[in-house]
Amino acid sequence: MKVKKEALRAARLLLKASMPGGRVDTARASELTRRIVAEKPRNALQILESFRRLLRLELDKRHAVIESATPLDDAARARVLSELTSKFGADLTSEFKLTPDLVGGLRIKLGSTIWDGSIRTRLESLRTALGV
Repeated sequence: MKVKKEALRAARLLLKASMPGGRVDTARASELTRRIVAEKPRNALQILESFRRLLRLELDKRHAVIESATPLDDAARARVLSELTSKFGADLTSEFKLTPDLVGGLRIKLGSTIWDGSIRTRLESLRTALGV
């Protein structure tokens, strides 16, 4: 148990060192990873696994997945992206997905946060409220 805590603590320090301006610097993260591999500190594998997980979580905060039931036209895509970049920064990456199961509306996932304005979710909420 203690080994895992030490590895996580070291991984957090690596993450902090790889984010000089508040954003992940992939070149710096790669260099830190190479140094860990070369120096082989105690629990190196656990440190690298924890570091990879923390990096993935941090990078997911900068990637939006926008799902819609029907294809969005260019104007709608531009409006959604404009709103997201104004709130979360211009370095936000995005991905549009077609999900017919939504019936209508949008679902936006950014990191671990999900905004669900889909018709399907509203219908499920109504069904639950009615006890059906």
